[in-house]
Amino acid sequence: MLRARCVALATLDARLYEELAGELRERHLSCVSLVPGQRIPAEVSVVLTTPEEAGRFRHPRVIPIAPGTDRTALWAAVEQALHPASPSTEILLGLDPGPRPGYAVLSDERCLAEGNLRRPEESAELAQELHRRFPKRSIRVRVGDGDRPARERILNALSSSALPVEIVNEEGTTPRGSRRPRDAIAARVIARSPGRPVEPHASSAMPVTAGEIANVQRLSREHSGGQFTIPRAEAHRVLRGELTLSEAVGLGAQRYQARPSQGARPRRSTERS
Repeated sequence: MLRARCVALATLDARLYEELAGELRERHLSCVSLVPGQRIPAEVSVVLTTPEEAGRFRHPRVIPIAPGTDRTALWAAVEQALHPASPSTEILLGLDPGPRPGYAVLSDERCLAEGNLRRPEESAELAQELHRRFPKRSIRVRVGDGDRPARERILNALSSSALPVEIVNEEGTTPRGSRRPRDAIAARVIARSPGRPVEPHASSAMPVTAGEIANVQRLSREHSGGQFTIPRAEAHRVLRGELTLSEAVGLGAQRYQARPSQGARPRRSTERS
């Protein structure tokens, strides 16, 4: 017997079926397997299938899954279909800045998805995918104020988005524990915490302190094995999110390797003027 609000995995594509069946098991989601032409049980809240087969199912919530479909936004849409909220309920995307930012997607206090992104710039890609998956819902992005370089990279990436963005004070948001689950938990707290609205490109007006610049220069020395320190101007760009620390150190390494050898002396000319 099916439980209320289940997922229908409906496709003849063996590769997609195997992939999604595994993810449904991992997420402990009740599922029924169908093929085109079969009757869809009343308990089914959402149908997962291929773009080619989508037109063969009569159901108000059919999600076609093309190769490369963003899985985070997909499973957020599935969770929302299983636990529907009012169309007026705002979706909140919380982001905990870091080299691999933690994220959490909330709707009506329910967590639809959470985890870690591979890089700060993926924050904008996730926000865009959520907008595509929930075109009729208001979406608000809340970014923690920690890890300034990663935060600025997130804000720079989001600057082309029309979604409202807020900066949230991270004090008290980071729990103890292993890094990745901790990031996601912090992102949940950030998503629930109202912050200060920021306008596109407004982050560039936030002052950079001498201490922040000195810290980035210290990190550049550590990353280069003590061979060199990046200039203040490049440290400033790292803090603005215009360069990653690795990119800045790479530029410094190129300059270091291109400089004249310390032991070489200029040759004296023997020609008379």
